[in-house]
Amino acid sequence: MEIQIQNISLNVALVLTGLSAGLFFAWSVSVIPGTQKIDSLSFLETMQSINREIINPAFFLVFFGSIAALTYSTYITYGQSTTSFWLLLTATLAYLFGTIGVTGVGNVPLNNELELLNLAKLSTKEITEFREYYELRWNKFHTFRMLFSVLSFLMTVVALNFQLKN
Repeated sequence: MEIQIQNISLNVALVLTGLSAGLFFAWSVSVIPGTQKIDSLSFLETMQSINREIINPAFFLVFFGSIAALTYSTYITYGQSTTSFWLLLTATLAYLFGTIGVTGVGNVPLNNELELLNLAKLSTKEITEFREYYELRWNKFHTFRMLFSVLSFLMTVVALNFQLKN
């Protein structure tokens, strides 16, 4: 029974972490290149709209469910399989600090700054300057969180493989 719970929790962690990594990867290879081709006002309006819409139950389930499932899987693997435990601990810490942490200290504050802007009251120059400020930093933070979420997912895949072999 205990092994079954471990396998279920690890599979849940794998699916949620995979969805999170997939979202951030897909954003990197589709949304970012697409928004680089539009004018500054359209870019800022688009980002404001996306930032409002991403605050939804499905996103929160994947984003925060990943860390919950990883933490639980790490906890119940402790003392069972040394290799799986260390892989899961690494995956958990990578996701916690590299994905959630970077989002919280990097992307979210930038999104909050953007949300406070009344774009209709800004000059073209101010819009262009804010875009340059925002986009460069936001994309840098996004790249970090994408890489760490992919790393976390890969470590979880390897941990599951080790657990299934034992």
